[in-house]
Amino acid sequence: MVSFANLLAFALISLGIVCSPGPNMIYLISRSITQGRIAGIISLLGVMLGFVIYLFATLVGLASLFNAVPFIYELVKWAGVAYLLWLAWNSFNSKTSILTPQTLSIETPRKLFLMGFMTNLLNPKIAILYVSLLPQFQDPAQGSLLLQGATLGLTQLIISFIVNLSIVLTASKISTWFSTRPTWQKIQRWFMGSVLTGLAGHLAFERVGK
Repeated sequence: MVSFANLLAFALISLGIVCSPGPNMIYLISRSITQGRIAGIISLLGVMLGFVIYLFATLVGLASLFNAVPFIYELVKWAGVAYLLWLAWNSFNSKTSILTPQTLSIETPRKLFLMGFMTNLLNPKIAILYVSLLPQFQDPAQGSLLLQGATLGLTQLIISFIVNLSIVLTASKISTWFSTRPTWQKIQRWFMGSVLTGLAGHLAFERVGK
């Protein structure tokens, strides 16, 4: 139901967002370094539940709304383009280390899960991802918006889980490596900003031409 080009573009954006600094990344790195990999994995499961809830709410609420009011559908699409440019701007101008861990207290598995869940649920970047970006890659002419959204959402979930799991398993090494190489931090920021800018321009041009 979703074209390969749209699926690939959405996958690249999802990858860019999950690799950019944010509450989820910082929390998982800090938790993994402070309390170990198992604690990091439990926290990650909580984060993933937050993704699932956002996805479900988005699919149920927006699919019918977009079908009923096409103007809102287009408005949200352009909001997504603006969001990509905002992410790119922040990436270019960020002055902080992307992988600076914080010291956290030792917590029980239950609290680790809940903290991971709340960290993601209260993350505005994730809300905007689903509400503004996901609809850009849905095309009413291709069939059910609900099915298309589920396909795109599942793609994002898989990418987020793989990247975040890799971060949890290698948190200590990654943090040490980047903290001693400020040049690579700068390269990462500019590379991510360039990719996000290019994707935003492509999406904007594509929508204008349709």
